[in-house]
Amino acid sequence: MRKFFSVMAKVNIVTMGCSKNLVDSEKLAAQLVANGYEVVFDAECRDAEIAFVNTCGFINDAKEESINAILKLAGDKGSTKLKKIVVFGCLSARYYDDLKAELPEVDFMCGNYKIDELLAFLGKKPDEDKANSRVSSSAGHYAYLKISEGCVRNCAFCAIPLFKGKYVSRSMDDIIAEAENLAKSGVKELILIAQDLCYYGYDMEHRFMLPELVERLSEIAGVEWIRLHYLYPFLFPERLLDVIRDNPKVCKYIDIPLQHISDKVLMGMHRGGTKQQTIARLNKIRKTIPNAVIRTTMLVGFPNEGNAEFEELVNFVKEQKFDRLGVFTYSEEDGTAAASEFEDVVPQEVKDERANRIMELQQEISLQSNMAKIGKTFRVLIDYVEDDMFVGRTEFDSVEVDNEVLFPYSDKYKVGDFVDVKIEDASEYELYGKVV
Repeated sequence: MRKFFSVMAKVNIVTMGCSKNLVDSEKLAAQLVANGYEVVFDAECRDAEIAFVNTCGFINDAKEESINAILKLAGDKGSTKLKKIVVFGCLSARYYDDLKAELPEVDFMCGNYKIDELLAFLGKKPDEDKANSRVSSSAGHYAYLKISEGCVRNCAFCAIPLFKGKYVSRSMDDIIAEAENLAKSGVKELILIAQDLCYYGYDMEHRFMLPELVERLSEIAGVEWIRLHYLYPFLFPERLLDVIRDNPKVCKYIDIPLQHISDKVLMGMHRGGTKQQTIARLNKIRKTIPNAVIRTTMLVGFPNEGNAEFEELVNFVKEQKFDRLGVFTYSEEDGTAAASEFEDVVPQEVKDERANRIMELQQEISLQSNMAKIGKTFRVLIDYVEDDMFVGRTEFDSVEVDNEVLFPYSDKYKVGDFVDVKIEDASEYELYGKVV
């Protein structure tokens, strides 16, 4: 295939959606750099010759955002240096034929991340020596580490298995090699991600291998925090709780998306567990790791969620007092079990009211929890500087979704440093203090 561009053409990678897409974009960037291209991650860039758009196809808002990003770039053709647009990722995997027909401005499109095809469009081949390399799109002191693709769960509301396929674990050696490269580049916090971390390894060896993987990652020099995202509450590897409790590098942070507590709704969602099992799991976590924080997400407005089921959820949130909680409203997704089994009968305004009510309740819970931290000292990782203030996180908070710690800037420290901060004040989602 002929080459479209000379060496050192500028490439802009625009990433939509979740952190898993971000990892793919960073791996693509490493391959592009190895092949002689200059790479930026900037949705507003107007001097690149090639644009790659890594799309999201999860929910309606995310799909619209991805399409708008493509249309914006299409409008830049002819008025800027931009000559070629490449689209890949979840949205194009899910709606390939429709997008090809509706977006003639796109020069090349493939489905899920396929580095061979993306590079072949440029007349290039993957550099095998860079297979586990990344170009960071963040500050560089933390990195997401994707350990698998796809999902084996059959949640009725979720379309991800339709375009991502069944669960495929990465080899542990490849994950370790990538993590070692990240540590050498200055990464101090590894954030493990997958559709479901708990299932890792079962497709390879019919056993849950996440505890072993975490232990091996903790042996890498330079890695100081390991954070686990998306632990499915059922078919949970029990030994993992002991690893989290006993390993000083593993953040005492449990991200466990529960989605609901009503048995009726859980059954409709095809979650594979019950209210009793959910509460037993939470009790086991708190008993095993008393100082752990628990983050969860809830989905409101599912078609079989009536007022009684929603009130059951409200009472559950009141009783459990989760440290971190996010809420989504249900949206019907093409091809899902929920779309075929239920009519989307809950009005959007009711969905929004329910989500707002849960979040108002959680705000009060979060405020009380944060006020209790005043006078205590926490180890904080500095993420960035804003308005003469450092902004960082404790081990109990993940990037972008959780609490932040603000304290006065000093040239003694820099982004990526760990410092001890004594908390002097608090709000619902922020802590304020000073270095001690």
